[in-house]
Amino acid sequence: MSYTGPDFDPPQTRRSPLRRPLTVAIAALVPGALLGWGVYAAVGGSDDGGSGADRAGGVRTSQTPSSSGPASPTDDAKRPTGASPSATTGKPSASPPASAPAAASGPLKGKVVVIDPGHNPGNFQHAMEINRKVNVGTHWKECDTTGTATNAGWPEAKFTLDVARRLRTLLEEQGATVKLTQDDDRSYGPCVDERARIGNEAEADAAISIHADGSGSGNRGFHVILPGPVRDGEADTRAIVGPSAELGQRIAGNFVRATGSAPSNYVGGGTGLVTRTDLGGLNLSTVPKVFIECGNMRDSKDAALLTSGAWRQKAAQGMSEGIVSFLRG
Repeated sequence: MSYTGPDFDPPQTRRSPLRRPLTVAIAALVPGALLGWGVYAAVGGSDDGGSGADRAGGVRTSQTPSSSGPASPTDDAKRPTGASPSATTGKPSASPPASAPAAASGPLKGKVVVIDPGHNPGNFQHAMEINRKVNVGTHWKECDTTGTATNAGWPEAKFTLDVARRLRTLLEEQGATVKLTQDDDRSYGPCVDERARIGNEAEADAAISIHADGSGSGNRGFHVILPGPVRDGEADTRAIVGPSAELGQRIAGNFVRATGSAPSNYVGGGTGLVTRTDLGGLNLSTVPKVFIECGNMRDSKDAALLTSGAWRQKAAQGMSEGIVSFLRG
């Protein structure tokens, strides 16, 4: 994702019964995570930074627009970067083995988690289908996009799927029932509205959409995107704003500790948290849900991390610990 348009919203104050507990959570988790990052950096950790080629906000319309024409940067996904998904000048380390069956017992027994690997490796072969507009409540957006890629051509869609599978394994080991919105088992998509619907129909206790950004060199670091308050058309996020914020704060804090990566240096004011109201995957969700941009694929230093299997395992671990913390209360 990149941040080029006026629909980027700064983190907003939440007005809900959870306001006081969430304030405590912010104080305990995010600053603590940043303190942990400061210690890490002081002893020689990797450079911090962020990434971001963003989606500008869409235009509200009362009629279904034409599906023809090129994709615009208003989707819940990155624009095509021009790098071929098959280009390989630096092959990433291997993916993890297939996930084992869900554990029969564990601290998350009875909990349902939906993981949304952003984009799809086959999207680039289905331009017409992914350019089709869908209603995301507040406006219309493209069904999906191809996502970004490293300068060497490794696609974001392969990164997100690899991390999603690692995260699934970790959560299943804790006893959770885990569902992926796609597991490289369909030719393209699903569209952003269907991605939200999968979590809703599963009655997920938590949902996370995994991404990596596509900004300019020098932009580094991760950020977690929280849903803002939306009540428009089919979108009504009022019930999930509070719990989603708590979920995002816990993931951000644990992501710092597990990976040693710094919060974004280009959005979020150093907190690693950003609130948005233009993303269909969040607007249409009725369950607690966040997005995470794990780093910038177009920055060489971040790309070195994102293409490392060892680092991707740490990223999955950080997300898992955040989700477990949220679900256990």
